[in-house]
Amino acid sequence: MDVVRRPVSAPTRAPEGETNAYVLGTDPAILVDPANRSDELDRLVRDREIAHVLVTHAHPDHVGAVEAYARETGAAVWARGGRTDRFREATGRRPDRRFSSGTTITLGESSVRVLETPGHASDHVALEVGRNGPILCGDCAVRDGSVVVGAPDGDMRAYVSTLRRLWAIDPPALYPGHGPVIERPRATLERHLSHRHDRERRIEAAVDDGATTLEGILEGAYEKELAGVRDLARATVIAHLEKLVVEDRLEWDGERAGPVRD
Repeated sequence: MDVVRRPVSAPTRAPEGETNAYVLGTDPAILVDPANRSDELDRLVRDREIAHVLVTHAHPDHVGAVEAYARETGAAVWARGGRTDRFREATGRRPDRRFSSGTTITLGESSVRVLETPGHASDHVALEVGRNGPILCGDCAVRDGSVVVGAPDGDMRAYVSTLRRLWAIDPPALYPGHGPVIERPRATLERHLSHRHDRERRIEAAVDDGATTLEGILEGAYEKELAGVRDLARATVIAHLEKLVVEDRLEWDGERAGPVRD
């Protein structure tokens, strides 16, 4: 099955300032993550019979042109079951159909299967193209840099599990929501797992060294300058703290942290 990537300008904090929209198949075809319109994406959509519109998750930088393309193509708009209110608020459109983990959409002789991949967002899914084919992974991974997993919507335990699940699947390629295609999925997923492990160790070390407040932990957990991204770093540290609390590795009440007391 054809997988065509078209980066479009979007109100995103991703370094490129773009989100990848994808078209899967030809006639019929699926449009995925249309964050915005562009001349190139318009031409691609006109050249295909778009039968379905899906998003990997309902963050604003993935959904901006859902309504416009659905209206023009007459495609069925899908949303994750149990998250339709979130989808409608983000897109301004009530979904026509609902999917869940394992839902399969047939396109001619091939198909696209929905995979449960929470973590970056509570409603996040990925799309496996064909049998043992590449996976559209949304914001699970990027080729360069790291993915924001920020509280309250982000769940670090779920995100780490998602990375491990994708590693176990071992797809031939990952098509991310931002940036270039990931041609060495396992190496990239291992890098993301290592990055999260290292950040976690730095947070634990900061608490062990006496940091109790979020700002104090931030200073210990990051070596780089946080100007312009401090809010994202703060939300990410909270997601890590919440994971560490569940795992009984430190205490955190939403305001103050400390070692686990006997």
